[in-house]
Amino acid sequence: MGTGVNNRIAGRTALVTGAGNGLGRAISLALAECGVRVVLLGRDERKLKSVAAQIQDARPIRCDTSDPADVAAAADELADEEISILINNAGVAGPVAQLVDVQPDEWDDVFAVNVRGVYLMCRAFLPPMIRRRGGDVINLASVSGKRPLAGRTPYTASKMAVIGLTTTLAHEVGPYGITVNSLSPGPVRGPRMERNFQREAERRGVSVAEAEHEFVSRAALNRMVEESEVADAVVAMLHMPGLCAADIDLSAGMVAR
Repeated sequence: MGTGVNNRIAGRTALVTGAGNGLGRAISLALAECGVRVVLLGRDERKLKSVAAQIQDARPIRCDTSDPADVAAAADELADEEISILINNAGVAGPVAQLVDVQPDEWDDVFAVNVRGVYLMCRAFLPPMIRRRGGDVINLASVSGKRPLAGRTPYTASKMAVIGLTTTLAHEVGPYGITVNSLSPGPVRGPRMERNFQREAERRGVSVAEAEHEFVSRAALNRMVEESEVADAVVAMLHMPGLCAADIDLSAGMVAR
């Protein structure tokens, strides 16, 4: 969207989790192009610095968003920043297996990052927004949280939890002028989906191409979504001040229900 008269986010500071690669990287770059100062959070300091090198005045901070101590430390380190945009993007795909074969620690690992991480980040960074009576939060969910996806119960359950967290939190903080929304991408082209197709192919004894085709054919446009499209959607949502407690599908027409 770029800078301009109607740019309501230029000059603000955004915190993006999982910013070292994939969607987090794409979102961070798109925000920077709109004149936003970006704080990059992630577990891999090397990757964060690589992204920061592409963005003027970016601030990389290593943080495991599922760890309360890490999040508290990051909040302390960022006490000097007026963060008014929070993008909770960090997430993990989890195991590809039938529910009866998923181990409790595997289930907990997915929820720790995909759900508890969102809770911890909101808990840490919403209070200053409440005091200032303004801000925007976007949580990355998934269209997979809203339709059957065999062999992926931890992931789909965690993403539906993110949507529930989003809608309720929006009503808690909306009176303070804070918007909270979720964005649910469909399959996004990239290494994560390639790994998912590989695992699904191995699980079912089919080729990777067959696994990918079966998955993508559920979308009206018969394709995956690009990282740049997700980043553009985040920017567009931030330019819609009346959008609140919403979950936006960006799935190339993937059937959600």
